[in-house]
Amino acid sequence: MATSSPTLRPLRVLISAGEASGELYGAQLIRALAELHGPVEAFGLGGERMKDVGCRLVVEARDVAVVGLFEVLSHLPSIYGHFHRLLDEMDRRRPDVAVLIDFPDWNFRLARELHRRGIPVVYYVSPQLWAWRKGRLKLVQRYVREMLVIFPFEREFYARHGVEAEFVGHPLAEIPLPTIARAEFAARWQLDPQKLSIALLPGSRRKELRMNLAAILGAAERLGKEFEYVMPVASTLSEDWVRGEIADCADLWDKRGKPRNSNLHIVLTDDARASLLHSRVGIVASGTATMEAALIGTPFVMVYRVAGLTYTFGRHLVKLAHYGMVNLVAGRRVVPELIQHGFTAETVEHEVRRLLPDGAPRQAMLEALAEVRGKLRGGLAESSAQDTAHRAARAVLRVAEMGRTARE
Repeated sequence: MATSSPTLRPLRVLISAGEASGELYGAQLIRALAELHGPVEAFGLGGERMKDVGCRLVVEARDVAVVGLFEVLSHLPSIYGHFHRLLDEMDRRRPDVAVLIDFPDWNFRLARELHRRGIPVVYYVSPQLWAWRKGRLKLVQRYVREMLVIFPFEREFYARHGVEAEFVGHPLAEIPLPTIARAEFAARWQLDPQKLSIALLPGSRRKELRMNLAAILGAAERLGKEFEYVMPVASTLSEDWVRGEIADCADLWDKRGKPRNSNLHIVLTDDARASLLHSRVGIVASGTATMEAALIGTPFVMVYRVAGLTYTFGRHLVKLAHYGMVNLVAGRRVVPELIQHGFTAETVEHEVRRLLPDGAPRQAMLEALAEVRGKLRGGLAESSAQDTAHRAARAVLRVAEMGRTARE
């Protein structure tokens, strides 16, 4: 229930979330804002989850979700058009506050335009500026009123650079585990409940999926038909498109277009969390899905590949011992990181087979993932009854009120 008067003017908020995880966080935030404030008029960039809670989508996330430093170039004319359509709507509606969620290539440009118009900016879910492209800190210092960070170490990073930052917790850390039972999950997706499942998560963006899919499916082919394979489809992608990409993978299909292993059962689902929960092991592209796997407690192998030029240029900018967020939170390597040339069907198969049976490798990872969950859920959980979305919403409302006061 909202704590304010129902006659209060609706809060007008622009939300910009260009990825599947971001639009989930955006939807959580909109619900929390409505509970704390009352009427909310939300509009911007996002996906179906945000639309379902009343956000007017000016731009669909799937239309601008590209990956890599160079891949974006071929999409520039389309992205430019979408960006200016959002600016036009922003000028028409004049939001009280803007919430930008991750997606830095788009959102930093948007932050500059918002700043020019005097609209306060809250950045929710920090880009990994502590890992690479630290020059962007100047953009945060110049255009962002407050950073809402989801990892404890990020608050200290921004404090060292004079940026107002609040640790609100990880949005996924407080979501309860799916309640669907294994038998029900298997029946829903026509899986053999007697077989172990392996979750395949190649990414939530088209280019990302294309770069990762062939080696993941090649690993599945090598692991063989004794397992079921579940592949959740991100909200930023369409099931038909993903099916087409699977069909195009040379590792699985011969020159006549027939499957090399007709008994390999790959099932597309619409629920990443349940798919991970009911899988023995996951093969997961670097990103938010790795945190989902860690929080659910499913052992996994982290994989990632980008275009050659992107990797050659980007690897010299990353100054960290680990790429994977789970390993960064743990402070050591607890999850295998198979990156670029080290990411092959053979290396993935090898790591998955180490984690399938009960034994030291699997137990060590289970214990390490429990440690990561404790770090992400600790501290704030004991000090506040509010969840991450409500802590973030309170910060957004505070910034919006400061902006209103300054304009008056």
